[in-house]
Amino acid sequence: MLGLAWRSVALGLILLEVWFSVQVECFPALFDRISQLPGQPKVGFQQYAGYVTVDKRKQRALFYYFAEAEVDPASKPLVLWLNGGPGCSSLGVGAFSENGPFRPSGEVLVKNEYSWNREANMLYLEAPIGVGFSYSADDSSYEAVNDKITARDNLVFLQNWFLKFPQYKNRSLFITGESYAGHYIPQLAELMHQFNKKEKLFNLKGIALGNPVLEFATDFNSRAEFFWSHGLISDSTYKLFTTSCNYSRYVSEYYRGNVSPICSRVMGQVSTETSRFVDKYDVTLDVCISSVLSQSKILTTQQVGDTIDVCVEDETVNYLNRQDVQKALHARLVGVHKWAVCSSVLDYELLDLEIPTVTIVGRLVKAGIPVMVYSGDQDSVIPLTGSRKLVNRLAEELGLKTSVPYRVWFEGQQVGGWTQAYGNILSFATIRGASHEAPFSQPERSLVLFKAFLEGRPLPEAF
Repeated sequence: MLGLAWRSVALGLILLEVWFSVQVECFPALFDRISQLPGQPKVGFQQYAGYVTVDKRKQRALFYYFAEAEVDPASKPLVLWLNGGPGCSSLGVGAFSENGPFRPSGEVLVKNEYSWNREANMLYLEAPIGVGFSYSADDSSYEAVNDKITARDNLVFLQNWFLKFPQYKNRSLFITGESYAGHYIPQLAELMHQFNKKEKLFNLKGIALGNPVLEFATDFNSRAEFFWSHGLISDSTYKLFTTSCNYSRYVSEYYRGNVSPICSRVMGQVSTETSRFVDKYDVTLDVCISSVLSQSKILTTQQVGDTIDVCVEDETVNYLNRQDVQKALHARLVGVHKWAVCSSVLDYELLDLEIPTVTIVGRLVKAGIPVMVYSGDQDSVIPLTGSRKLVNRLAEELGLKTSVPYRVWFEGQQVGGWTQAYGNILSFATIRGASHEAPFSQPERSLVLFKAFLEGRPLPEAF
């Protein structure tokens, strides 16, 4: 009898192993499923995190975090989110500070009521290699990384991610992001469009670019007027700023190591007048004093209104460096001792910054791919004036007619910002009161804009 019982147990274990093997084969993302993040509130949607290999020979792998839609994910589109830098984390910034389902608060996570996974299945990618938990076994992979390498790796990531999540292969796909993602996203979208000519894989429905770097000189040289018009610099400094030096010239000289004395003096004066106690990414938002003073061990959380924690970056760094959190995310640190918001090991070709991507945006629009450019209107780093000028110029070059005249749009009973659309395929919008990271500082207005973008309709005209 005892032998029969053991045989029954053994048979049961074999059947269980076979069942598990079938499950893994049919659902390859099973190992990446997150049961629960430490300190998170109870939610009804699935989360996944892990690695996708983009180069087996050099063992190069990109880390992702995926939050399925809160309700009926099978009916919702797939959205890839990319942060910029170059070299900053979409996990730490996008997912945990901006539009992801949770934000850290002390030892726990709190629900973000304006998370973008209310409207879509959100995929956050830490790219390029060397950012966050993304790694390479070969340290040379971190050297001389550029836009072409990043775009190629991101394309391979998506191809291989679909092998893990085949149910999303034909889903409507949108790409969104901000800042230097103004380089990442158009270049990736163009590679996807070219790939589709050989093999239809990507059901790309549109791209949205927040406060993006699209044309170096135009974007950077719009800063002087923004500083001056917002009272951050004096008349005399503004005059020097615009006649003796400009941001694009200064940055070019800085990267090449030959900053002119006059430029150095002007930028020193600009820094003095604007003050280190004003966040250049949002000139109206209070700053996190602990971050400004580099006292990361003593957090002084400051709440702005009911939703904005200006020290969320410090809290995110602390949270993602917890061993229990890394275990839950299936993440590991390779080549670095600590997870960081922006990479300390990546050697990016910063002169790629000077190569315009607005021309690629034009080619995407010509190919029938809708593009939205939006700007948080309190950002002095990539101000709305430069982005609006570039979109307007692109519309003229493409011969697009204005379909929505410049007007306000609404979130609830308040003005959410201003917008203009061209030919129902190219649009520009501002988010009133928003920073460089718009979903962080104006979460509700950003969600309204995101929903309209996904649905391909104009922003709300009235409340």
